[in-house]
Amino acid sequence: LLGAGIRVLEMPEPLPTPLVAYCVKALGAAAGIMITASHNPPQDNGFKLYAADGAQIVPPHDQAVERLANAAAAPRLGDRSSELHSVVAPQVLGEYQRHFVERFGVPFGSVLRVTYTPLHGVGGVSLMNLLAAAGFGAVTPVATQFVPDADFPTLAFPNPEEPGALDHAIATAERSSSTLVIANDPDADRLGAAVRGPDGWRVLRGDEIGWLLASELLSDLNATNGVLATSIVSSTMLKKMAQDAGVRFVETLTGFKWIARAGGDDGLRFGYEEALGFAVDPVVADKDGLSAALALCHLAHHLAQQGQTLLDRLDEIESRFGVHAVAQLSLRCDGPDAMSVIAASLERLRATPPTHLGGIAVSDVIDLESGWHGLAPTDGLVLKLGERGRVVVRPSGTEPKLKAYVEILGDSGPDESLVEQRARAQAQLSAASEELSERLKF
Repeated sequence: LLGAGIRVLEMPEPLPTPLVAYCVKALGAAAGIMITASHNPPQDNGFKLYAADGAQIVPPHDQAVERLANAAAAPRLGDRSSELHSVVAPQVLGEYQRHFVERFGVPFGSVLRVTYTPLHGVGGVSLMNLLAAAGFGAVTPVATQFVPDADFPTLAFPNPEEPGALDHAIATAERSSSTLVIANDPDADRLGAAVRGPDGWRVLRGDEIGWLLASELLSDLNATNGVLATSIVSSTMLKKMAQDAGVRFVETLTGFKWIARAGGDDGLRFGYEEALGFAVDPVVADKDGLSAALALCHLAHHLAQQGQTLLDRLDEIESRFGVHAVAQLSLRCDGPDAMSVIAASLERLRATPPTHLGGIAVSDVIDLESGWHGLAPTDGLVLKLGERGRVVVRPSGTEPKLKAYVEILGDSGPDESLVEQRARAQAQLSAASEELSERLKF
């Protein structure tokens, strides 16, 4: 970049991805580049490219970048002695912290006991500093996972979504008497969480964290001051919550490059995706695991003051808007023909879709390649289950996987408790998921 005559502001050290997105807007840069494998294995190293609005690029710009990269000759190299080179000043990053402390801080401090793990990634120091500045002084880091380490020695796969990824954190939380566990993925743009309940620890799903954060943020919103957004693979609960609050809701294609821009001129006030991505403030036009972690701690603190937990808030949400049972199927295919095998599986489903799933009739089949609700065409199918839920099937955009996102809405009987409603919806969810998995298997 320096050799091409471009002014470059370099981050002072390895730092979380959302700080790059923040700096693009804060510094008025033309673009932002983040070198990362995110939560993927090292062989997936690549880069995220942000446009001047601080959000990831979308078509046709991504195709243009790939075309130009493939056609590029050997670059002319500059070096850091160039007058075009400078380092992002500490006060710029300090402004990020000040903004979120002002928004989600606890002025007189919190006694909430939290355990935190960055999963061997770059989020550790940044989030610990942010939490301390916001008044959360009882935070215990997971020592064995705090220092960045690209070998991820304590993890089979460095993704907080993966089963067992929070085991070290929960063990630390037991020793430190924490009631909340929070985790970032290695580049700290995602947030995972677990809550201590009456029956032990419960790891929250991405949709559940999204509902909780929405319940915290909606109190400050109305029809004139912002937009809520999520993607077609996330729960339909957010739409109901937004409509109840009189706030505009937008549904997008998968990915934060779409969610971040969903607000248009009105601005995105909250957006999330079930894969643990959350955007809680428009100063960062991407998912941000740091500010989302602080917002979740802020909510947990205020609930604790009322003798409640995050699990109590989830009960309130589903009691009000109905039970929403969700699950994700992820079918990996390896080998040189992986993509064609995945495409063939999806094509079979397209040709002969099921008539029932989990005992619920499939009311409609929507081919996303033809577009849907004004969205751009994409590869995938939506199987609607009437008023009882829906299934979205699509190939992963980053891995050789076929993914399915299943949501079953509770159908409560007379005088049925929330526990009973959840159990029945979960049973139907499991049955539907098993039937779908059998149809999609390679």
